[in-house]
Amino acid sequence: MLFWRVKPLDKILETAGKKALTRQLGAFQLTMLGIGAVIGTGIFVLTAEAGQKAGPAMMLAFVIAAVVCALAALAYAELASMVPVAGSAYTYTYGVLGEGLAWVVGWALVLEYAVAAGAVSVGWSGYMNGLLMHTNLFGLVEEGSLALPRALRSGPYDGGTFNILACGIALLVTWLLVIGTSKSAKVNAVLVSIKVAALIAFIAISLPAVQSANFEPFFPTGWGSPMGGIGVLGAAASIFFAYVGFDAVSTASEETKNPNRNIPIGLLGSLLICTIFYLLVGYGAVGAAGSAPMVGADGSFLQPGTPEMAAACLSHTEALVCSKEPLAHVMRMIGFGGVGNMIGLAAALALPSVILMMIYGQTRIFFTMSRDGLLPEFLSKVHPKYHTPHVITVITGVFVAMFAAMFPVGVLADISNSGTLFAFIMVSIGVMILRKQQPNRHRPFRTPLVWIVCPLAIAGCLLLFVNLSLYTISLFFGWAIIGIIVYRFYGYRHSDLGRGIRDAEDGNVPPPEPPFHEGPQA
Repeated sequence: MLFWRVKPLDKILETAGKKALTRQLGAFQLTMLGIGAVIGTGIFVLTAEAGQKAGPAMMLAFVIAAVVCALAALAYAELASMVPVAGSAYTYTYGVLGEGLAWVVGWALVLEYAVAAGAVSVGWSGYMNGLLMHTNLFGLVEEGSLALPRALRSGPYDGGTFNILACGIALLVTWLLVIGTSKSAKVNAVLVSIKVAALIAFIAISLPAVQSANFEPFFPTGWGSPMGGIGVLGAAASIFFAYVGFDAVSTASEETKNPNRNIPIGLLGSLLICTIFYLLVGYGAVGAAGSAPMVGADGSFLQPGTPEMAAACLSHTEALVCSKEPLAHVMRMIGFGGVGNMIGLAAALALPSVILMMIYGQTRIFFTMSRDGLLPEFLSKVHPKYHTPHVITVITGVFVAMFAAMFPVGVLADISNSGTLFAFIMVSIGVMILRKQQPNRHRPFRTPLVWIVCPLAIAGCLLLFVNLSLYTISLFFGWAIIGIIVYRFYGYRHSDLGRGIRDAEDGNVPPPEPPFHEGPQA
């Protein structure tokens, strides 16, 4: 039944108050967290991936992804301001569509956050390895002597054995999150400043070097086809991954001071700033270095993140689409090797802020699911000294580190998008249902033109979802089936609503009530 075991929004707020996280984040910190999560992989890493899928037309892919994301952001802003608790799309779905779909959304968010954190860790290792290969420490050592062996620079699907740097950075960020959210946010603000400064420098140098010939042909791969993963829409489906930072901001609702005001500012402000950077940097990279896609022996365009692509790039090391550090690569190609190294250093310093937000978002979702009884209670334990959910943070961090050590960035990015797009669809549906079922509920932020914006957000997310590769879509549904099995044998039996528990402390049993019937608002 679709609306089975719906948890009223008032009860969600009441439950959160029984085991709450400390409210310590303001509007500026939220915006910095959003920028830190959004600006990163899409520009510093996935520029090469998008170039392989769409060539110069990846500029349109950035715009398409930004438009769909903006529509979803408006829906997120309304629900996040109404329900300022941890859990993001999972919590919103629980309060509107019911426990079954909420579990599926929460399970899908593992793909969005944990796998995404692994992807960014791999991207960071690409820049760090490039920096080690091209630096001589001001003449103190021979250039290239600091480079790691190839077997330790990438995972087994990308020509290596174990990506040791990607694994290490994921574990380091996990430790930072364990010792305290406020400490993490302060460090993140510094890293965001470094990252933005590097992008400004890239824009200033690359734009004068743009050549119109590098934009021809503009549509080498066309618009793409469903489940093909190639073309403009395939590129948009992939780089949509780079915009999920605004969603991570909404998971911080429960730790935000004055969330009704600060959450919408953090969501929409960070998205607007990041989109401008995406377009400028993407234009400079393509115009200065070109982005002709690699073609296989049979004449078909190769999928990024595959052994075939890795093999083809062995003989095309100068191609932008083959670079694991595309922005630094562009600088070196146009004769600014020193600046390229500085940008590589900035990326190496700043990309951990993206990993931080992804792991942060994942742990807060699991924290909320555990608090609801859908996952074991020990996962929602809060550290007595640091006041953070340390158990689930450590568990999540270890899994992220393993993802990063074994898989290439392209594969991880596409997998994460499937969960992201599904969650966005559920949130948009939830906004429309609440407008009908609870029209009088206080909404500090209201989605404008809701009956146009939300259907367009759903349609846009579906369009991008079907343009992911068949492999990615199949993996998403396989992961969903596993989640349903876990729910059936654990979450179904142990959830607080299923056991009739209103309050984890007093064990009161709530009177039965049909979905959405909350007095005169029904």
